Amino acid sequence: MSSLNLDDFTDLIERPDGGTRRDAEERRARFAVPPGALGRLDELGEWLSAAQGAVPVRPVARPRVVLFAGDHGVAGLDVSKRAAGSAAGLVRDVVEGASAGAVLARRLGVGVRVVDLSLDCEPDELPKSVDDRRVRRGSGRIDIEDALTLEEAEAAFRAGMAVADEEADSGTDLVVLGDISVGGTTAAATLIAALCGTDASVVTGRGGDPIDDLAWMRKCAAVRDALRRARPVLGDQLQLLATVGGADLAAATGFLLQCAVRRTPVLLDGVVSAACALVGQRVAFRAPDWWLAAHASGEPAQAKALDRMAMDVLLDQDVRVGGGAGALLALPLVQAAASLAAELPETTEPAKEDD
Repeated sequence: MSSLNLDDFTDLIERPDGGTRRDAEERRARFAVPPGALGRLDELGEWLSAAQGAVPVRPVARPRVVLFAGDHGVAGLDVSKRAAGSAAGLVRDVVEGASAGAVLARRLGVGVRVVDLSLDCEPDELPKSVDDRRVRRGSGRIDIEDALTLEEAEAAFRAGMAVADEEADSGTDLVVLGDISVGGTTAAATLIAALCGTDASVVTGRGGDPIDDLAWMRKCAAVRDALRRARPVLGDQLQLLATVGGADLAAATGFLLQCAVRRTPVLLDGVVSAACALVGQRVAFRAPDWWLAAHASGEPAQAKALDRMAMDVLLDQDVRVGGGAGALLALPLVQAAASLAAELPETTEPAKEDD
């Protein structure tokens, strides 16, 4: 039996401040730039005002990339082009600045935090900068066994919560949430199929490095078998993460919920963060108000999850590489919305729309 009561999040999480948002909307109506002329940038600026509880909105000055890393036993079924247990190499690429996400983070001046929850390697094989929160070495093969014990799921969930607290305490004002995993999209697709009540074939995608038809059929079969194991535990979100999720997904879910508690806005990257957000929504229905879907990854499961949460993506550039890269592309858009909302001059009369 877990000592973690997820129902507490329902009471702890409040929506971004509605009164502040109305004040931001009223201020926007006095801009010289006509209402509607800036499209979704207006909505983004008002959302940030509500999240910050401030009018005018403050600049997004201290964003941070947080990547939860882990290996998944289901990758041993050859459901990915990457070898099972090889996520440590992806971690080294990020830390050494060789991944797409690392290049973008460096260009934007954003720090990157990599957190090891279940990488399948010896800890001393990883760069020293990797945050060690490991609960086990590799998650179980979800088509035939649980990814984690309930105790491991709780430990991973609490680790994610602790990371969220540390980021909030350090002054991080917006998080770009991503993952580094091999086999993670299979676990994510299973979670989304289970929570949306759909079949494996509807949510199974081909991954960032697209797999061929045979690999896709293996992946679809793995999701189907894992889905059978997921359905009996749908009423218990922590048990669901233990059964068909993984340590990195459990940590990301705890992280997302605690970010909402701490009023820290989050940009969601791809299908893995979307799956964790969907689990988080089941835990606390107000929590998604603190998260934005940064981009469309092309994974059908991500689209299904975002539709269920009524989230529209900010960008659609067909970026599939993962590791926070797609979400980082959306970060300047959010920062631009904050600058426009804060710095555009007001007029003495309400702005009129163009004829």
